[in-house]
Amino acid sequence: MDIKKITTISMLLALSIVLSIIESMIPIISGIIPGVKLGLANTVIIFVIYMYSFKDALFISILRVFLVGLLRTGLFNITFFFSISGALFSIVIMCLMKNCTKLSVIGVSVMGAIFHSIGQIIIGIVVLNTISLIYYLPYILLFSIPTGIVVGMASKTVLRYYRKDCN
Repeated sequence: MDIKKITTISMLLALSIVLSIIESMIPIISGIIPGVKLGLANTVIIFVIYMYSFKDALFISILRVFLVGLLRTGLFNITFFFSISGALFSIVIMCLMKNCTKLSVIGVSVMGAIFHSIGQIIIGIVVLNTISLIYYLPYILLFSIPTGIVVGMASKTVLRYYRKDCN
């Protein structure tokens, strides 16, 4: 990997961390349903999926969860496990949707948001040892669609301006 790519990936990681921390300080969305966030850091992840690679996006996503856990929420607690499972489910499905379907950036983002929520519910059921969390899924999925659309629109805009500047 060349120094320019390392520098760019490092800056994108830093941006995703800053967006995650800022978002965690805004209680508006999470005040409605606990754990629901807009997912602004996914704008960075989607950008990396489209402009770099799955491997780079996975690296940023996992490292972001660890570093935000270290800086803000704590490591290896329930919040950490919700974040890592959601991030992993989300990134895998977004890469699959980007590479195997004709979904737009917005569609890929919505699928990522939906599977982020599904990943969180699955890990919640496992860690808390209760299937009753499945009843929470429809409520967070209701928020996944509009938040996925917002993040997708932001990602699409960023990608358009980046591609325009590169040409």
